[in-house]
Amino acid sequence: MTQPGIFITFEGSEGCGKTTQIESLTRALQAAGRQVLVTREPGGTPVGEQIRHVLQHSRDSEAMTPETELLLFAASRAQLVREVIAPALAAGTDVVSDRFLDSTTVYQGVARRLDAADVRRINSFAVGPRLPDLTFILDLTAAAARGRVFDRPGLANESAAPDRIEREPLAFYERVRAGYLDLAATDPARFRVLDAAQSRDALAAQILHIVQEIIDGISAATRA
Repeated sequence: MTQPGIFITFEGSEGCGKTTQIESLTRALQAAGRQVLVTREPGGTPVGEQIRHVLQHSRDSEAMTPETELLLFAASRAQLVREVIAPALAAGTDVVSDRFLDSTTVYQGVARRLDAADVRRINSFAVGPRLPDLTFILDLTAAAARGRVFDRPGLANESAAPDRIEREPLAFYERVRAGYLDLAATDPARFRVLDAAQSRDALAAQILHIVQEIIDGISAATRA
Protein backbone atom coordinates (compact mmCIF):
# COMPACT_ATOMS: atom_id res chain seq x y z
CA MET A 1 0.00 0.00 0.00
CA THR A 2 1.35 3.42 -0.98
CA GLN A 3 2.17 5.70 1.93
CA PRO A 4 0.26 9.00 1.50
CA GLY A 5 2.25 12.11 0.77
CA ILE A 6 2.73 14.93 3.24
CA PHE A 7 0.53 18.02 2.87
CA ILE A 8 2.41 21.24 3.71
CA THR A 9 0.96 24.74 3.43
CA PHE A 10 2.54 28.18 3.66
CA GLU A 11 0.62 31.12 5.09
CA GLY A 12 1.30 34.73 5.99
CA SER A 13 0.65 38.28 4.96
CA GLU A 14 1.35 39.59 1.49
CA GLY A 15 5.09 40.07 1.01
CA CYS A 16 6.17 37.56 3.66
CA GLY A 17 8.31 35.50 1.25
CA LYS A 18 6.18 32.39 0.78
CA THR A 19 7.10 31.89 -2.87
CA THR A 20 10.84 31.95 -2.19
CA GLN A 21 10.59 29.49 0.69
CA ILE A 22 8.29 27.13 -1.21
CA GLU A 23 10.81 26.99 -4.05
CA SER A 24 13.65 26.30 -1.63
CA LEU A 25 11.80 23.54 0.23
CA THR A 26 10.66 21.92 -2.99
CA ARG A 27 14.21 21.74 -4.33
CA ALA A 28 15.42 20.18 -1.09
CA LEU A 29 12.66 17.56 -0.99
CA GLN A 30 13.19 16.63 -4.63
CA ALA A 31 16.94 16.37 -4.07
CA ALA A 32 16.16 13.90 -1.29
CA GLY A 33 14.24 11.76 -3.78
CA ARG A 34 10.69 12.73 -2.83
CA GLN A 35 7.93 13.43 -5.35
CA VAL A 36 6.59 16.95 -4.81
CA LEU A 37 3.64 18.81 -6.29
CA VAL A 38 3.46 22.58 -5.80
CA THR A 39 0.18 24.43 -6.07
CA ARG A 40 -1.35 27.73 -5.04
CA GLU A 41 -4.53 29.40 -3.88
CA PRO A 42 -6.58 30.69 -5.38
CA GLY A 43 -5.80 28.75 -8.52
CA GLY A 44 -4.03 25.47 -9.14
CA THR A 45 -6.61 24.20 -11.64
CA PRO A 46 -8.04 25.69 -14.85
CA VAL A 47 -11.24 26.58 -12.98
CA GLY A 48 -9.28 27.96 -10.05
CA GLU A 49 -7.05 30.12 -12.23
CA GLN A 50 -10.10 31.79 -13.75
CA ILE A 51 -11.41 32.47 -10.25
CA ARG A 52 -7.98 33.84 -9.29
CA HIS A 53 -8.17 36.39 -12.08
CA VAL A 54 -11.61 37.53 -10.95
CA LEU A 55 -10.50 37.80 -7.31
CA GLN A 56 -7.23 39.60 -7.88
CA HIS A 57 -7.02 41.36 -11.21
CA SER A 58 -10.38 41.87 -12.89
CA ARG A 59 -11.33 45.55 -13.02
CA ASP A 60 -14.92 44.53 -12.45
CA SER A 61 -14.07 43.03 -9.04
CA GLU A 62 -13.39 46.31 -7.22
CA ALA A 63 -16.97 46.34 -5.92
CA MET A 64 -16.82 42.71 -4.76
CA THR A 65 -18.44 42.13 -1.38
CA PRO A 66 -16.67 40.16 1.38
CA GLU A 67 -19.31 37.42 1.10
CA THR A 68 -18.70 37.00 -2.61
CA GLU A 69 -14.95 36.93 -2.02
CA LEU A 70 -15.35 34.21 0.59
CA LEU A 71 -17.43 32.00 -1.69
CA LEU A 72 -15.10 32.42 -4.66
CA PHE A 73 -12.08 31.39 -2.60
CA ALA A 74 -14.02 28.37 -1.35
CA ALA A 75 -15.04 27.41 -4.90
CA SER A 76 -11.44 27.51 -6.12
CA ARG A 77 -10.35 25.46 -3.09
CA ALA A 78 -13.04 22.82 -3.52
CA GLN A 79 -11.91 22.22 -7.09
CA LEU A 80 -8.23 22.15 -6.11
CA VAL A 81 -8.72 19.59 -3.33
CA ARG A 82 -10.66 17.16 -5.47
CA GLU A 83 -8.84 17.58 -8.77
CA VAL A 84 -5.26 17.96 -7.56
CA ILE A 85 -4.45 17.69 -3.86
CA ALA A 86 -6.33 14.56 -2.79
CA PRO A 87 -5.23 12.43 -5.79
CA ALA A 88 -1.60 13.50 -5.41
CA LEU A 89 -1.48 12.70 -1.70
CA ALA A 90 -3.14 9.34 -2.26
CA ALA A 91 -0.48 8.51 -4.86
CA GLY A 92 2.31 9.21 -2.35
CA THR A 93 3.26 12.65 -3.64
CA ASP A 94 4.01 15.45 -1.19
CA VAL A 95 1.90 18.55 -1.79
CA VAL A 96 3.19 22.04 -0.99
CA SER A 97 0.58 24.77 -1.30
CA ASP A 98 0.93 28.53 -1.30
CA ARG A 99 -2.07 29.23 0.96
CA PHE A 100 -5.04 27.03 1.87
CA LEU A 101 -8.12 27.31 4.07
CA ASP A 102 -6.31 29.25 6.83
CA SER A 103 -6.04 32.22 4.47
CA THR A 104 -9.82 32.35 4.29
CA THR A 105 -10.14 32.06 8.06
CA VAL A 106 -7.85 35.07 8.46
CA TYR A 107 -8.43 37.26 5.40
CA GLN A 108 -12.18 36.89 5.06
CA GLY A 109 -13.08 35.91 8.61
CA VAL A 110 -10.82 38.21 10.62
CA ALA A 111 -9.67 40.98 8.28
CA ARG A 112 -13.00 41.29 6.41
CA ARG A 113 -14.87 40.71 9.69
CA LEU A 114 -17.19 37.99 8.40
CA ASP A 115 -18.84 35.68 10.93
CA ALA A 116 -16.28 33.11 12.10
CA ALA A 117 -18.83 30.28 12.33
CA ASP A 118 -19.98 30.89 8.75
CA VAL A 119 -16.38 30.88 7.53
CA ARG A 120 -15.66 27.59 9.33
CA ARG A 121 -18.72 25.92 7.80
CA ILE A 122 -17.85 27.05 4.28
CA ASN A 123 -14.21 26.03 4.72
CA SER A 124 -15.28 22.59 5.95
CA PHE A 125 -17.65 22.11 3.02
CA ALA A 126 -14.94 23.11 0.54
CA VAL A 127 -12.08 20.91 1.81
CA GLY A 128 -13.81 18.02 3.57
CA PRO A 129 -11.71 16.22 6.20
CA ARG A 130 -8.29 16.82 4.61
CA LEU A 131 -6.36 19.43 6.58
CA PRO A 132 -2.65 20.15 6.09
CA ASP A 133 -0.20 18.00 8.04
CA LEU A 134 1.99 21.05 8.62
CA THR A 135 1.40 24.77 8.14
CA PHE A 136 4.13 27.40 8.19
CA ILE A 137 3.11 30.94 9.08
CA LEU A 138 5.79 33.35 7.91
CA ASP A 139 5.35 36.19 10.36
CA LEU A 140 6.20 39.77 9.45
CA THR A 141 5.09 43.10 10.89
CA ALA A 142 2.26 44.72 8.96
CA ALA A 143 4.41 47.69 7.99
CA ALA A 144 7.24 45.48 6.73
CA ALA A 145 4.86 43.27 4.77
CA ARG A 146 3.18 46.19 3.05
CA GLY A 147 6.56 47.77 2.37
CA ARG A 148 7.77 44.63 0.59
CA VAL A 149 4.68 44.57 -1.62
CA PHE A 150 5.14 48.14 -2.80
CA ASP A 151 8.94 47.98 -3.07
CA ARG A 152 9.23 44.88 -5.22
CA PRO A 153 10.77 45.33 -8.69
CA GLY A 154 8.73 45.56 -11.86
CA LEU A 155 5.71 47.37 -10.41
CA ALA A 156 5.31 49.29 -13.67
CA ASN A 157 4.27 46.02 -15.32
CA GLU A 158 0.60 45.17 -14.88
CA SER A 159 1.41 41.55 -13.99
CA ALA A 160 3.61 42.67 -11.07
CA ALA A 161 1.43 45.51 -9.82
CA PRO A 162 -0.21 45.05 -6.40
CA ASP A 163 -3.51 43.22 -6.76
CA ARG A 164 -6.88 44.11 -5.23
CA ILE A 165 -6.10 42.56 -1.85
CA GLU A 166 -2.48 43.74 -1.72
CA ARG A 167 -3.73 47.33 -2.08
CA GLU A 168 -5.61 47.17 1.22
CA PRO A 169 -4.55 49.73 3.88
CA LEU A 170 -2.14 49.07 6.74
CA ALA A 171 -4.96 48.41 9.22
CA PHE A 172 -6.05 45.45 7.07
CA TYR A 173 -2.53 44.00 7.16
CA GLU A 174 -2.46 44.43 10.94
CA ARG A 175 -5.69 42.43 11.30
CA VAL A 176 -4.25 39.74 9.03
CA ARG A 177 -1.13 39.38 11.15
CA ALA A 178 -3.07 39.27 14.40
CA GLY A 179 -5.48 36.72 12.89
CA TYR A 180 -2.66 34.38 11.91
CA LEU A 181 -1.01 34.56 15.33
CA ASP A 182 -4.31 33.88 17.09
CA LEU A 183 -5.03 30.98 14.74
CA ALA A 184 -1.61 29.41 15.31
CA ALA A 185 -2.23 29.37 19.05
CA THR A 186 -5.29 27.15 18.56
CA ASP A 187 -3.34 24.24 17.05
CA PRO A 188 0.39 24.25 17.89
CA ALA A 189 0.72 20.70 16.58
CA ARG A 190 0.00 21.84 13.01
CA PHE A 191 1.20 25.44 12.92
CA ARG A 192 4.78 26.69 13.03
CA VAL A 193 5.19 30.46 13.30
CA LEU A 194 8.56 31.56 11.89
CA ASP A 195 10.22 34.97 11.74
CA ALA A 196 10.04 36.06 8.11
CA ALA A 197 12.37 39.01 8.76
CA GLN A 198 15.41 36.73 9.12
CA SER A 199 17.63 35.95 6.14
CA ARG A 200 16.21 33.77 3.37
CA ASP A 201 18.82 31.09 3.92
CA ALA A 202 18.30 30.95 7.68
CA LEU A 203 14.55 30.70 7.24
CA ALA A 204 14.91 28.00 4.57
CA ALA A 205 17.16 25.95 6.85
CA GLN A 206 14.67 26.25 9.70
CA ILE A 207 11.80 25.12 7.48
CA LEU A 208 13.71 22.15 6.09
CA HIS A 209 14.70 21.03 9.59
CA ILE A 210 11.07 21.03 10.73
CA VAL A 211 9.89 19.16 7.63
CA GLN A 212 12.64 16.58 8.03
CA GLU A 213 11.53 15.96 11.60
CA ILE A 214 8.00 15.29 10.34
CA ILE A 215 9.28 12.90 7.66
CA ASP A 216 11.48 11.07 10.15
CA GLY A 217 8.58 10.74 12.56
CA ILE A 218 6.32 9.24 9.89
CA SER A 219 9.05 6.84 8.81
CA ALA A 220 9.63 5.67 12.39
CA ALA A 221 5.90 5.15 12.93
CA THR A 222 5.65 3.15 9.70
CA ARG A 223 8.53 0.88 10.72
CA ALA A 224 6.95 0.29 14.11
